[in-house]
Amino acid sequence: MEVNKRSGVYHRTTIDDAKAGEIRDVSSRGISEYTQRRTLALTPTPTSNPLLELSHPSYGLPEELVHNFATLGIRSIYPWQAECLLRSGALNGERNLVYSAPTGGGKSLVADILMLKKVIETPEKKALLVLPYVALVQEKVRWLRRVVEGITKKPADSDNKQRNSLWRKRGDEENVRVVGFFGGSKSKATWADLDIAVCTIEKANSLVNSAIEDLTVGKLGVVVIDELHIINDDSRGYILELMATKLLSLEQNIQLVGMSATLNNPEVLARWLDNARFYISKYQPVPIEEHLVFDNTVYPAASSSRFYKTATQLNAQTQTQIQMSSQPRPEPCRIILPSPNKEFKDPLINAVVSLANETARAGHGALVFCSSRAGCERDAILISQVLPRVEEVDAGTMDRRRDLLSDLRSTSTGLDPVLEKTVPVGVAFHHAGLTIEERDLIATAYDNGVIKVIVATCSLAAGINLPARRVILHGARMGADLVGPSMLRQMKGRAGRKGKDEIGETYLCCQKSDLEAVTELMEADIPTVESGLMPGKRGIKRALLEAIATGLVTTVEAVHDYMEKTLLYHFIDNDELDNMVKETLHDLEETGLTRTDDCTLHATLLGQATVASSLTPEDGLFVHKELRKALEAFVMDGEMHVLYSFTPIQAVQGNVNWQMFRNEVETFDESNLRALNLIGLKPAVINRMAQGGSLKESTPEERQIAQVYRRFYAALQLRDLCNEMPIYAIARKYDIPRGHVQNLAQTCHGFAAGMIKFCERMNWGALAAVLDHFSDRLKAGAKADLLALTKIPYVKSRTARIFWENGFKTVAAVAMADTKDLLPVLLIAQPRKPRLDPVNEKKYHDKLLAKAGIISEYANKIWERQMQLELDEE
Repeated sequence: MEVNKRSGVYHRTTIDDAKAGEIRDVSSRGISEYTQRRTLALTPTPTSNPLLELSHPSYGLPEELVHNFATLGIRSIYPWQAECLLRSGALNGERNLVYSAPTGGGKSLVADILMLKKVIETPEKKALLVLPYVALVQEKVRWLRRVVEGITKKPADSDNKQRNSLWRKRGDEENVRVVGFFGGSKSKATWADLDIAVCTIEKANSLVNSAIEDLTVGKLGVVVIDELHIINDDSRGYILELMATKLLSLEQNIQLVGMSATLNNPEVLARWLDNARFYISKYQPVPIEEHLVFDNTVYPAASSSRFYKTATQLNAQTQTQIQMSSQPRPEPCRIILPSPNKEFKDPLINAVVSLANETARAGHGALVFCSSRAGCERDAILISQVLPRVEEVDAGTMDRRRDLLSDLRSTSTGLDPVLEKTVPVGVAFHHAGLTIEERDLIATAYDNGVIKVIVATCSLAAGINLPARRVILHGARMGADLVGPSMLRQMKGRAGRKGKDEIGETYLCCQKSDLEAVTELMEADIPTVESGLMPGKRGIKRALLEAIATGLVTTVEAVHDYMEKTLLYHFIDNDELDNMVKETLHDLEETGLTRTDDCTLHATLLGQATVASSLTPEDGLFVHKELRKALEAFVMDGEMHVLYSFTPIQAVQGNVNWQMFRNEVETFDESNLRALNLIGLKPAVINRMAQGGSLKESTPEERQIAQVYRRFYAALQLRDLCNEMPIYAIARKYDIPRGHVQNLAQTCHGFAAGMIKFCERMNWGALAAVLDHFSDRLKAGAKADLLALTKIPYVKSRTARIFWENGFKTVAAVAMADTKDLLPVLLIAQPRKPRLDPVNEKKYHDKLLAKAGIISEYANKIWERQMQLELDEE
């Protein structure tokens, strides 16, 4: 499809009259809960059980909160939720809690009730909710703010018997405040500014460290860890264990709650969390029917054993085996006829496209999971070619899709050419290569029914909540490797939309070569959650350093007591644990991170700086070495040295383009070449790599040198960002997804703040001041002359430069301008686009005019605040 620049009409260019393979039922499914719910809703109701009403006195929730939940579609709870809340002792804060329920089974509501009850009833206490991904944090913050709208905390001197009347809004009470903390966020909120903190894993650990150090951790009332199975993650999971262990070590009444859809050993986790109660629910409010699709044939897979039997028989059905075997061939429930188009000749592609087509034409939503970003875009195009043409779509839906295109076109990166082709017929892709703005727009459009099919990488399954009537897996791989059992369950768990669908379906489309591996995957148990501090893993060094630096332990005996609070203690022999502790304490002291004075353990300045900046001990030593060199000679007449200092240590995603690296270095002036030399990089090595050489990485020293080169390469991208090059241009220049560029910018914000803290703790005030001065440019993505303008929403980087060049050089100038005068400037700042038809061009201009209004409004607020500050200083 493409847009006719004169008419603005979308039409197809790739395949004329493309048709998906027709799907036919070939056997009766029989009567089941699934088939019954096609016509009859069977979700439990409070009619026969009053405890399923959220307003029941047993929960003690204020009327306003119950009303807000009802407004958001939650009027009652499931029996398992009621039992978990009332019988565990968690509702009254008496016990810690570990619980598991299937995806979509209502886990989050239990935690929401526990947190809200705590902060409303005990206004001096705070709640901490830990989530694994930034997207989940942002989504949860939006949800909780809607839940607590108008809700006020219970006055400290109120009588419990008059709970409902006293919880009504009064002018002298404060509302419940929800604040998000994640990598790129600018929030500097303290306990006094919030009631519920929603955090990524790293931010939560940092908050707990700070609270222990400044003796405010007693304000914490409840800590909820979502996706508790993430403890198994090799790169980040151990940080969850560190955080929870520190809280368990305190003599504070802090309730710990852990939940997950994929827990294989909740009893061990419950013992670890101070003999918490554990609860397991297998209830699914929406029944799911599962299928295996192979060679254009659909087989029922109602259970893993049925799936295993079906797939094993299919894999054995060579002609000889058929003749020798007495086992009948598995009976299919549906067949997919071949498509007449050669593009769909591959049975796997034909199945994926046909199943997505059937779902969308029936008016339902489909999620298609692919193994790669390129695969997502390819499948999105193929699926879009078989869906109803634009002229067949109703006018209202078409208008909303045009609005989505207009919103995508208005982003800083402009409209993606693939999305431009697929969105008009209701298809989009979603992966890490897109910017956050693009992903949010697409997810919202899908949730609202504007987009019918999203093709996504596996990361979507865990990173955002987008359920579907039908989940289609294009294979079961993540890149070249099969997904794990937990990820497979996460993907399949997206099927079924409570409140929109009464049923859900999954179709795992598989090719012959993967059948055996997929059957093993389907039969595989969910991995047992074990400690991230186990021998061979890096977590224990950080665990002990943080415990010492925050003052939780001061003696070797206290260290052993502390280790008994870890999850590791439940997995390892005591003698082995003692040896690990002894070796780790020796290593920390040998590397200068800790010291022992009269049998008392202390963190050195370096150790304190490492913990304060949220670095691992290994990364802290690396940063210390790099910044020590900077102290001896720091290049301040250029920007590369400071930008290198702000670049995260593991910043490069993908391979280094050494030819591009060489080309950039060849343009360096004398100042940047000095920085290159002081950091320890050699142009001759870069030139050799550009000619096909390779970096040796067989020893720790060689790996560290390679790390410096890669980090400097990422700093080049950061330099372009700070010099107002648009994200899409940087992505094209370095041949990387634009989402990766944006992610670099966001992670750099948090890392830069960490580097400033590091220097402050090391008493390197001058270097901290230099870095702090440059951090504003990093946040703005602009040169120093634009910093004031970039404080206005929507006026960042290149847009700020366009404003400057068109006479709007100050916030006051923007504030005093008419919004109509800002529109031409915004039009210039937008990425290039083909001219639309008059109607859609006007809609596009209207959107930009609305954005101009927001810019003008905030510019006025900033200007008024500046004027007031000036008056106060006189």
